[in-house]
Order: sequence, then structure tokens, then C-alpha cells
Amino acid sequence: MSDDPRKHHREADHGVVLEEARPKLKRPPLYRVILLNDDYTPMEFVVQVLQKVFGLDRNTATRVMLEVHTKGKGICGTFTYEIAETKVAQVTGLAQQHQHPLLCTMEET
Repeated sequence: MSDDPRKHHREADHGVVLEEARPKLKRPPLYRVILLNDDYTPMEFVVQVLQKVFGLDRNTATRVMLEVHTKGKGICGTFTYEIAETKVAQVTGLAQQHQHPLLCTMEET
């Protein structure tokens, strides 16, 4: 009989190799932030909001603004829930601060 505990351990595991189960990571859902058209908010203000809140360059901001103007709504970007929620709040705050009825919302992709 051997006093080597390692030998006893090898015999006891019967050749079974245990691997730690890795949790499956699921990507968080994404949300589109959308501006809605109204007949009162100046186009230039919308362009400025798109640049300030979403970091768009002037040409891209102008394109999104024109989409809002002609199609009734435009996508400003796609983000995780918390970031999208923050962007909506920022746009709403700026609109209220400047007394414009600009509406911003978010929807799951």
C-alpha cells in the first residue's frame, strides 16, 4: 500500500477531467434613439443637438435632420439601454431649455 496521496487522487478520479463551465455571455439588447419631426423646432437647432449629443459631424447631422424633416423621424444612433436613455434625456433637456417641442424616443432594435 502506498502513502502517496497523489496516487490515491489519480485512482479516485477514474480519468474524469473536470473543466470549469464558462458562462455564456449574451450581448445586451440595443436601442435606436429616434428624433420625431415637429413643425416648430428650427432645423439648425436639430443639427446642433445631433452634433452635441450624438457627436455627429455637421454633414451627418444635416442628413439626419433632413430625414427627420422629410420622413417624420430619423435614427440618431444605436446604443445600450442606459446610454440610449441618457441620450433621450439630454435631447429632451436641451429642447426644453430652448423652449422647442423636439421629441426624442428610443426603441429596441
